[in-house]
Amino acid sequence: MPHPIDEAFTALPLRHLADAALARARALGAEHADFRLERVRSASWRLRDARPAGSSDTTDLGYAVRVVHGGAWGFASGVDLTPDAAARVASQAVAMARLSAGVIRAAGSRERVELADEPVHADRTWVSSYATDPFAVPDAEKSALLADWSARLLAADGVDHVDASLMAVHENKFYADTAGTSTTQQRVRVHPALTAVSVDGSSGEFDSMRTLAPPAGRGWEYLTGTGWDWDAELAGMPELLAEKMRAPSVEPGPYDLVVDPSNLWLTIHESVGHATELDRALGYEAAYAGTSFATFDRLGTLRYGSELMNVTGDRTAEHGLATVGYDDEGVAAQSWDLVRDGTLVGYQTDRRIARLTGLGRSNGCAYADSPAHVPVQRMANVSLRPDPGGLSTEDLIGGVDRGIYVVGDRSWSIDMQRYNFQFTGQRFFRIENGRLAGQLRDVAYQATTTDFWGSMAAVGGPRTYVLGGAFNCGKAQPGQVAAVSHGCPSALFRGVGVLNTAREAGR
Repeated sequence: MPHPIDEAFTALPLRHLADAALARARALGAEHADFRLERVRSASWRLRDARPAGSSDTTDLGYAVRVVHGGAWGFASGVDLTPDAAARVASQAVAMARLSAGVIRAAGSRERVELADEPVHADRTWVSSYATDPFAVPDAEKSALLADWSARLLAADGVDHVDASLMAVHENKFYADTAGTSTTQQRVRVHPALTAVSVDGSSGEFDSMRTLAPPAGRGWEYLTGTGWDWDAELAGMPELLAEKMRAPSVEPGPYDLVVDPSNLWLTIHESVGHATELDRALGYEAAYAGTSFATFDRLGTLRYGSELMNVTGDRTAEHGLATVGYDDEGVAAQSWDLVRDGTLVGYQTDRRIARLTGLGRSNGCAYADSPAHVPVQRMANVSLRPDPGGLSTEDLIGGVDRGIYVVGDRSWSIDMQRYNFQFTGQRFFRIENGRLAGQLRDVAYQATTTDFWGSMAAVGGPRTYVLGGAFNCGKAQPGQVAAVSHGCPSALFRGVGVLNTAREAGR
């Protein structure tokens, strides 16, 4: 059974504040108004070599009013939880819209903000899928588990230092608008991670290895046995790190790559997820990380990758970091195709962009990371679908004569059109005649987006599928941060260019 919404949140004067704000906006002539009250609790715990190294625990509580008035946006936020204050914030939002409309008209633009239609969702409640709220677990218990995990790694030969961390977020939102939609939601997410460091005392060389467990829309149970085998991962890390320290540097050149989901999720995020944000493709988002090569005129014709490439945008995936019941414009969560059989067939949209481009209904990609920020178009859970009859990871490796098996994410670089990129990883294994033949170091793979996805020659089956992701996807100015997941199977790519990062750095 889903958890109830926290009583401490529902006890707030949610509807009284919303009614006051929306009534004032209507009275001042707003064509549309929405009210959003949020309480976001974020905490982190950090250990260095099994000893506490820092912690934080903050709560952000406030509300925002957004309006369309005179064909322009207006936005204001506040923290005074009284109806009179909420009405004043609505007045400020309308005043901002009037000012914006004047500036826009003076610049000679006739563009007006209009929103795609959305059915009314009245008095809806949604709670994410988790068993135990991490904030219900004593801090001492959290620190003790991280310390125990750290001690296991430190006890192994060749492990000199261990960093351990846990981030947790508990997010509540109440939304109401002048159309009659009202939603109350609750989300929980966690991100545990450990990094083991090895130092060669004679040469001074060092390297590290991080756990592969992705952040997840789960609770404390994720650290105690549901969703990830922590015992197995921690037991295997010291030997893998020791092998990495002894591994030879890669010879650059073209290789067949079998890319594990623990690495491929980030390539999806950067080269597909951001590239199919329609505000970015249209140029409305440009200053923060650029635009997109996947421009709107190429919808339905752009060959994004091989015919094996099928990618969805999804706000409904269980345990997804970008999974919601309703977005911050009152749009119900959906799943839809972005790339089908290798061709670009869809984008991620909010209500304004969907109406502007004639795409019909928004697919629910508006999100604000705090009550002080305006909702912007943000990424859904963008995922590569597995082949229902696809191979195992071992069988994908078995089909490679000379290649590299890529595991875990590390650093990345991509240009301002989401087209030319380079990715490294946590672990790289040489493949010789269909078998793993030891680790390699200093590996990065490089390609253009369409060449890389066009080289995809096989997609793993459902048993290889893993939901990866990140807590810290950045966008917009002022900057906002959102959590997002990307599911994918293992996949085989033929003839991808590999660089030696040590040589590139001049080492």
